[in-house]
Amino acid sequence: MNFVRWTPFSEVGLLQNQMNRLFDTALQGWSGDSTNGTTAWIPAADVYESENELLVTLDLPGIDPKMVDVRVENNVLTIRGERKLDEKQNTENFHRVERSYGPFGRAFTLSTAVDAEKIRAAYKAGVLSIALPKAETAKPKRIQISATAG
Repeated sequence: MNFVRWTPFSEVGLLQNQMNRLFDTALQGWSGDSTNGTTAWIPAADVYESENELLVTLDLPGIDPKMVDVRVENNVLTIRGERKLDEKQNTENFHRVERSYGPFGRAFTLSTAVDAEKIRAAYKAGVLSIALPKAETAKPKRIQISATAG
C-alpha cells in the first residue's frame, strides 16, 4: 500500500489558478485585444490640492514617458498612454501575467481654473507627477479689513 502525502496548500493554489482562469475568460472581449495579452487598464492616481496648485500623481511603472500624452482642455486633465508587452518574449511561455499591458487613460475634471501655460509634468521612479498651478482668479485672496473708530 502506498501513502500519498496530503498538502492542503497545493489545493488552494489550484483553486486560485481556476478562479484566475474563470475571470480571464469572463472578461475577454470587454476591452483591448486578449489575443496578445493586452487589455485597457486604469493606473492608480492621487489628486491633491494645495493653496497654489492641483497635484496629480499616477503609478506608471515600466512605461516610457515619451509614450504618455498629457492634455488640459475645457477644464479636464486627460492622461493617456500604453504599456507595451515586450515583443521579444513569447507570450505562450508565461506562467502568470498579473501586470496590465495595453492602452490606459484617466480623465479628471479640474475643481478650479488652472494656468495652462505653467503646467509641469515629471516622471521619476515609475510615478508621473503633474503640477497644475491655479489661475490667479482661482487663488484665495486675503481681504484686509479696515476698522474705523466708532
